Amino acid sequence: MKEYQSLSHAKWDCKYHVVFIPKRRKKKIYGALRRHLGDVFHELAKQKESQIVEGHLHADHVHMCISIPPKYAVSNVVGYIKGKSAISIARNFMGRKKNFTEENFWARGYFVSTVGLDEDIVRRYIRDQEAQDERLEQLNLFGNRSSPSGDS
Repeated sequence: MKEYQSLSHAKWDCKYHVVFIPKRRKKKIYGALRRHLGDVFHELAKQKESQIVEGHLHADHVHMCISIPPKYAVSNVVGYIKGKSAISIARNFMGRKKNFTEENFWARGYFVSTVGLDEDIVRRYIRDQEAQDERLEQLNLFGNRSSPSGDS
């Protein structure tokens, strides 16, 4: 039997698959920034009574399976996480100490879908996404080469 969470007048299990990208999908999420963002995302989710159940940071996008109580709109939680993490990035990696009104590390939109009863499938997809991306990249590298005989 599935474990449900409780609010004062509701039992719930609301999980969402969320994906968002840095501005212009630049490959900016690596090294110290990648390590920093993992902790920041978990802390920001906790501040909205939410929990990141599964997540993975790629160089050019973020995947997460996040549990959000029904009293919060998904857009509010995702907007909060993106906005506050952009401020944290500016503060810790760009040397800014104040005036964060123009910080736009993340692109404006995001992708979201409800997880529902397919949670295990979505979590496995998030976990295995990087390996699949690498395999596709390898196939593309080998597929774009000319054949050894010179035929194209």
